[in-house]
Amino acid sequence: MPKVVIIGAGSLVFSSRLTADILTYDAFKKAHFALVDVDGERLEYAEKIVHRMFKEGGYSDATVSSHTDRLEALKDADYVITSILVGGYEAIEAEIDIAMKYGVDQCIGDTLTPGGIMRCLRTLPVLQEIAHDVMKICPRAWVLNYTNPMSMLIWGMLEAEPELNLVGLCHSVQGGAKQWSERLGVDLDSVNYICAGINHQAFYLSFEQDGNDLLPQIRALAEKPEIWKGDSTRMEYLKHFGFPVTESSGHGSEYNPWFRKSAETIAKYCDTSGSDWNGSHGYIKELYNRPDWRERMQAMANWEKPVSLERSHEYGSMIVNAIETGEPTVVYGNVRNNGVIENLPDDCIVEVPCLVDKNGLQPTFVGELPSHLAAINKKQIEVQRLAVEAVETRDAEKVFYAMAMDPLTGMSATLDQIRAMTREIMEAQAEWIPVMNGALPAEKPLMYEKSAAWIEKHVDPADAYDD
Repeated sequence: MPKVVIIGAGSLVFSSRLTADILTYDAFKKAHFALVDVDGERLEYAEKIVHRMFKEGGYSDATVSSHTDRLEALKDADYVITSILVGGYEAIEAEIDIAMKYGVDQCIGDTLTPGGIMRCLRTLPVLQEIAHDVMKICPRAWVLNYTNPMSMLIWGMLEAEPELNLVGLCHSVQGGAKQWSERLGVDLDSVNYICAGINHQAFYLSFEQDGNDLLPQIRALAEKPEIWKGDSTRMEYLKHFGFPVTESSGHGSEYNPWFRKSAETIAKYCDTSGSDWNGSHGYIKELYNRPDWRERMQAMANWEKPVSLERSHEYGSMIVNAIETGEPTVVYGNVRNNGVIENLPDDCIVEVPCLVDKNGLQPTFVGELPSHLAAINKKQIEVQRLAVEAVETRDAEKVFYAMAMDPLTGMSATLDQIRAMTREIMEAQAEWIPVMNGALPAEKPLMYEKSAAWIEKHVDPADAYDD
């Protein structure tokens, strides 16, 4: 009887989706699901929803328990799934709105940018504690992390526990492949593709059907106005760099200095008349500002808003079934590079195809990325490295370094502004980043004279230093 622990089970949708997926496999019809959350009210709703899934799906032999103490839940665990949010909506609001004061305009901000860096500071210490607990209590268990910023968190967890059985999971690779197959009018099951890079910035290096290269057709589609509009950043990547990139345009617009330079360029490349995912400012706040969560979870528990019992395209259930039964499958996972992509750093986290069977998850060799794609990844990897080092060393200056090297932030603000912004965000989030023990980047003197015209158009960094 396999035991699956879900940490962060009080999420509005995610834990129920994963539970429903796992139950579709025969090997988990008698599984025990241990739900863990720090919010007892959300946890109670989550357990009710799972009980309802058991009833509606006819899973009479499956069982569930709820825990606010994860140590209790981890005993005898075979699989541990993490999907947590530290600081909630209030923290997200601070990192989006304060950054915008300094001209750093984020859409999602959970992977790179000030939002992603601060999420790392808030979340990595908690996930490192979970990694330590797993190695003490259930060291053979596989940990599947769905929490962002994916690359930073997997990197930092493996720094804390190098022997941890760990993979980071996202749906952008399989989601993007499905989208391109639909645009091409072909059955996804008939397509062979290879995708590689880093999370949210991996590239489809090949896309074939019956030995026929479909990339030329994909490149042509990128210049069709009806496809370009509503997915513009991804189409610009494809138009200029030649390979489709994963993840939405809203995400993609903020990992680089090319699209969010000004209100004018945002209007050109991030038109949100079709979808806020195309780059709407602060769209992540809309995603997390859910004052009606109780009503929504109650509706799921009452089956007024049923959870689909059909298997989704998330990789989590595929992985646990392959490990449990030995039936091999291939997924895309975020793992330590260790030479899998030869022209990216060995210690970074890459998203690559992985074979999964009784032996666990095994990354497959990719070789070299095209050099210009590797260059795009490398810029972002060094920001990830600095953010992880900031947590490891408790060094507030390294938080500033990560912010300064971030492509969007560096394009949008001066070093004086970035330093002031970093101090202000860290002060606003002090209760959620105890790892920094109240430390802030040092104040530095401003060496220029400010004209009245300059002050009217810019945030004065000196203002952030005033009590």
